[in-house]
Amino acid sequence: MSGRFRFEFSRETNFPRKAACAALGLGAAFVLFGCTVGPNYVRPPADAPVDYKELGNWKPAQPSDQLAKGKWWEVYEDPQLNALEEQIEVSNQSLKASQEQFAQARAAIQISRSNYYPTVTGNASAARIHVSSNEPLFVHGSTKPDYSDYAIPIDASWEPDLWGRVRRTVEASRSEAQATAADLANVSLSLHAELALDYFQLRGLDAQKDLLDSTVIAYQKALDLTQNRYKAGLASAVDVAQAETQLKTTQAQAIDVGVNRAAFEHAIAVLVGKPPAQFSLPNSPLRAAPPAIPPGLPSDLLERRPDIAASERRMQESNAQIGVAKSAYYPLITLTGAGGFESGVFTTLIQGPSGLWSIGAAATETIFDAGKRHAVTQQSEAAYRQSIDNYRQTVLTAFQEVEDNLAALRILNEEEVVQQSAVTSAEHSLALSNNRYKGGIVNYLEVITAQNAALSDEVTEVGIQTRRMTASVLLVKAIGGGWNVSQIPHV
Repeated sequence: MSGRFRFEFSRETNFPRKAACAALGLGAAFVLFGCTVGPNYVRPPADAPVDYKELGNWKPAQPSDQLAKGKWWEVYEDPQLNALEEQIEVSNQSLKASQEQFAQARAAIQISRSNYYPTVTGNASAARIHVSSNEPLFVHGSTKPDYSDYAIPIDASWEPDLWGRVRRTVEASRSEAQATAADLANVSLSLHAELALDYFQLRGLDAQKDLLDSTVIAYQKALDLTQNRYKAGLASAVDVAQAETQLKTTQAQAIDVGVNRAAFEHAIAVLVGKPPAQFSLPNSPLRAAPPAIPPGLPSDLLERRPDIAASERRMQESNAQIGVAKSAYYPLITLTGAGGFESGVFTTLIQGPSGLWSIGAAATETIFDAGKRHAVTQQSEAAYRQSIDNYRQTVLTAFQEVEDNLAALRILNEEEVVQQSAVTSAEHSLALSNNRYKGGIVNYLEVITAQNAALSDEVTEVGIQTRRMTASVLLVKAIGGGWNVSQIPHV
């Protein structure tokens, strides 16, 4: 539907003023009593389990306020991590880009809302005109060949929102802005989680480096002992070569840790908005155990995950677009008006007799479009159904991520208990082998075998500790990181 109404007014007569008032009153009635086509939005249901599968085999439910709201990383009680996380909000370029995207979406709402109101334009013109003496309407003696023309016209046009096209467009723009706000929250959550993951993996490598360095010291002492025994004729050259090989291999492993550590350090530098060359973190081995993270109830995810909130808002946006498409079936009404002053003498330009006005209305209805409007409506309805499918898939993925990390924390906790026993047994076996070697009962091969087993178990234990920390970060991210849908702005 299309139409335009144009009005003009003059101070010299009451009729234009009355007509203008009547037109404005009619337009106001259209706005107040006009209908809104298209379906009203109702959030489709998404299947949510009563509880998480893993909670039954994990631990009792805990108070949900244990997870810090907003600054969730503070639950790890690591001052260095806290300081790094704070820098993301200030310096991360990806987050700044998302903030600007939200600003664009908010501006789009105002663009849509502007269609509620008339468009008014004004200009001023002055011209000196010479008329051809040979033109058909020129009358010699009575038509002036030269004259001046001064004008100050004002034009207005308005399309009253009879069928709700503008209202649905504003609704769609508002939903998109809210979805973009949720996207911004999701980007922030992902960046903070990525920083925490990189940080704990770097600290795990620091712990592994410390372990290897201490092992190198122990192996150096073992090599010194073997060399002394060789000089005393109590050990063979093979024993010395084996001890030296073990030492050099472990030294190489300790050096190799630096490759991955440098990569994580560089990644953290970029996350906090600094060039890697200007950023470094001192060695600080991972010692802390992951805090208990309460996952809450599955239904909470619908309110706590920003990606779910963004998907839900885009459902409403798609629903509103159906109304925009259906409004094309109805006539488009346009109210237009013009008014102002025009005179051939500048000194009389704004006097009453120089006033001019016009007022009008037009209605346009599409009679034949070869099925275009029907196809656009079908397209909008299909897009809405697609948004429902995307929403439900996002919810299912969220449940999966929570279950995955609950399972990881439970299983890794059990594995660490067993691994600690393995480390204790390996260290005891190594001590026995060293004593047997010193007593001349066995050759050095038994010592090397015990050393390899002990080092392997200790490295595995460090790896499990690191994986437990990263699994806890991923769980925090999976449950929304303390975010809530109430934080979406009412734009």
